[in-house]
Amino acid sequence: MWKYLDDDTYNKFLLSFNLLKTKDIKRYKKTLYYLSNNIDGNYIEYEIPKNSGGFRIIYEPSRLLKMVQRNILHNILEEKQISKYATAYKKEVCLKDNTLPHVNAKIILKLDIKNFFDNITFSMVYNRCFREEIYTKSIGILLTKLCTYNNKLPQGAPTSSYISNIVMREFDEIIGKYCSDKNIKYTRYSDDLTFSGDFYINEVISLVKKELKKNAFKLNYDKIHVIKRNKRQIVTGLVINEKINICKEYKRKIRQEMYYIKKYGVDNHLNKLNIYNKTKYLSNLLGRINYVIQVTNNKEFIIYRDMLVWKIKNI
Repeated sequence: MWKYLDDDTYNKFLLSFNLLKTKDIKRYKKTLYYLSNNIDGNYIEYEIPKNSGGFRIIYEPSRLLKMVQRNILHNILEEKQISKYATAYKKEVCLKDNTLPHVNAKIILKLDIKNFFDNITFSMVYNRCFREEIYTKSIGILLTKLCTYNNKLPQGAPTSSYISNIVMREFDEIIGKYCSDKNIKYTRYSDDLTFSGDFYINEVISLVKKELKKNAFKLNYDKIHVIKRNKRQIVTGLVINEKINICKEYKRKIRQEMYYIKKYGVDNHLNKLNIYNKTKYLSNLLGRINYVIQVTNNKEFIIYRDMLVWKIKNI
């Protein structure tokens, strides 16, 4: 449909996405193509600690690239449909929505997609989000380049989370249809897949493995967990045997960190941990505290939150 698109129509189409504040088409195109051709120079890499141990690499885009990505997210991507079984990175949906269907289940099966974001490639993003049937090929490639880094989806870009849900939509619908027919509850929170009910575990694992392979993903065999009702059932960090609550260990670790910060000060505490980026550390800790508040509305953690917000503002 784009074979005979003239330059003027092309320019108006590109401008219609409102990716930059300027309406000067020459400046608009020059900025976007500069960013897309200099992606390597518009990211900073850093590590944050995982709750399970080790570190996760975060790719933070430059201020200009991040602004463009946010506009791609709000003006283009959020108009695209994602599956009802995807519970992460959706407006007005929180972590509770991922766990609520599984409360007080007879059996819970937890699966994990191996290297999830790293295995969402340039071609997958192009074909699922910006394919030529909807955009011109050049615009589709431009948008894909603005949303990827080193041929993969970068954790840290505003667009990555929603793109991952678009990429997984077909998978979610196939798995969701199977589960609905078998009276199994299914939700997916990013790379975490949760199934609950009374079902044949190996049958579900075989289906997930097959469908992941179709989408160039692999099952993480080190993170297959089956939890029966007589054990503590934890789904995406929440205990859900009878009602939704946060693990005691998770809250205890935050209390311990806040104790050291109050007793020794942020700088001394971070020196002992050999952490040098104060803002990143405090922002990560604040995110974990907000997570507790979101689930439990705990007054103690509201005090922690207010304290950290003040400290971050005064760095």
